[in-house]
Amino acid sequence: MKNSTIRLDGQKVLITGVSRPLGIGATLARRFAEAGAIVAIHGFAKYDLTVGEKNSATPDGTMTLAKQLADSGLNVVAVTPSDFTKAGTARMAVDEAVQTLRGLDGLVLNHCYGTTLQMGEWTEENLDPHFSVNIRACMLMIQAFAGQADTTKDNAITLFTSGQANGPMINEIPYCVAKEAVSNLCRQSIVDLGKRNIRINCINPGPNDTGYYPGDTSRWCTPNDAADLVLFLHSSYAKCITGQIIASDKGEGFGGNFVL
Repeated sequence: MKNSTIRLDGQKVLITGVSRPLGIGATLARRFAEAGAIVAIHGFAKYDLTVGEKNSATPDGTMTLAKQLADSGLNVVAVTPSDFTKAGTARMAVDEAVQTLRGLDGLVLNHCYGTTLQMGEWTEENLDPHFSVNIRACMLMIQAFAGQADTTKDNAITLFTSGQANGPMINEIPYCVAKEAVSNLCRQSIVDLGKRNIRINCINPGPNDTGYYPGDTSRWCTPNDAADLVLFLHSSYAKCITGQIIASDKGEGFGGNFVL
């Protein structure tokens, strides 16, 4: 649903995790731009291809999406795709967006890394990417964003969690541990960020139909549902909301769907 009452005219926003046209990130980019924001997008399509999102992933997905949105008249540009497991890349993505847009007052950290790993299969090599992408990159990007924020303006950050607190996801414990750290990062950051006039919130979009699940998704939410909430959080309607973990999942409880 496109909510025309929410306007973000002139806001300069970096959105990560944008590489697949069916994904939440692509929907966020389009919806923010339709609401009047100037949007920079970052993605790493190689990850999507690696984890099997072949139904809609392409090697140059981020650049293609940016061009398609720009060609439709929306103010969207892509920053250089990069792998957040590599040192320095998270900060560079923010720096490039700041330089391209001449500042940022919005940050939406939608990127993630997750693989199926049961206890007994954990190694340093397969654990480290979960933490470097899901939490280290978020911490460094928040720090970089805060360092350039105009404290005379209302600034907003949205993080993404995955409902891991709702129940065990025994095949994805490394992912869940990292995402729980993201939730805690939201709560722990509110004081320092508040001093800079930056609000920070974290959403759990619940199971979303982004084209990866072959079964029945009729009870799931859609990327537009997540976008409705994120746009609200970056609007003046949410000027008193910060430090919150907000579910938008039809009450399904993401964790309960993945116990087995």
